[in-house]
Amino acid sequence: MVADTGIAGSGDAEGSGADPVVLYTEDGTVAFITLNRPERMNTLTDGVIAGVADGIDRATASRNVRSIVLRGNGPTLTAGYDLNPGGGSSSGSEELYDSWGSPYSAPGPKPREGAWDPVRDWQFMGHNVRRFMKIWECPKPVLGQIHGWAIGGATDMILCCDLLFMASDAHIGYAPSRIYGTPTTMMWVYRLGLEHAKQFLLSGDAIDAETAHRIGLVAYVYPPDELGEQIEAFARRLAHIPANQLALNKLLINQAFENMGLRTSQLLGTFFDGVTRHTEEAYRWVEDFETKGFRQVIAERDAPHGDYGERPR
Repeated sequence: MVADTGIAGSGDAEGSGADPVVLYTEDGTVAFITLNRPERMNTLTDGVIAGVADGIDRATASRNVRSIVLRGNGPTLTAGYDLNPGGGSSSGSEELYDSWGSPYSAPGPKPREGAWDPVRDWQFMGHNVRRFMKIWECPKPVLGQIHGWAIGGATDMILCCDLLFMASDAHIGYAPSRIYGTPTTMMWVYRLGLEHAKQFLLSGDAIDAETAHRIGLVAYVYPPDELGEQIEAFARRLAHIPANQLALNKLLINQAFENMGLRTSQLLGTFFDGVTRHTEEAYRWVEDFETKGFRQVIAERDAPHGDYGERPR
């Protein structure tokens, strides 16, 4: 067994000496990639996304690893992108790109205040999509372990996994459908089909485990105290199948979805995500973070629907 280690390249601007934001473990034939920001609900920052991508690369290169489990420490898998000011993201385009280390910076005039460069935005968010898609492209099966919540950008990542295991009390959903986002990896429609994709992307409704299993979004649902044991047992069973057989079957299945236009959908989803974050409504929504507070703004978004933090207890 390889002990939990921080993944190279996954450092975050949370102060030197802080725990790694992503942990990597190999235990026999299974690699575990663990999001490790429990105090921030494992929200996604550049360092977290880099850590997941690096972990997939590390597991792919390991001769011992036959399957991978992607999971999170603490009470939830991940609450999506860190939008809370001071938490690793920001609302202004320039600040956003700078804080995430945008890979694109073409020469040009200094942008005027409030200006939006759609190409730079596409490169910035597309960089995240390419790192999420390492999960999809990995020749080894990647199993996603959902407990607590998987919200917004969390679904861009976790829906790239090959199979999803969900705790019976967990929820998943794309709340940014209500304002400030569209799915960038756009796996929803390919995993669900037309009717259910529209049902949950037009509304942004939270999906409980029973519903997620019924509509085919997740493969397995287990009680919370059994989830880790069950996903690990499944991962270990895959070691009895030749690695090349697993790789070819995964590639064949994925290719069918590639032929249905997956990459084109992702291109549009990534562009549209930038558009939705730069509408007048989006600007005003983010400005309310300062005047009303982050939690209050989120509460007002979800209160009419009675879900996420506003669901009945």
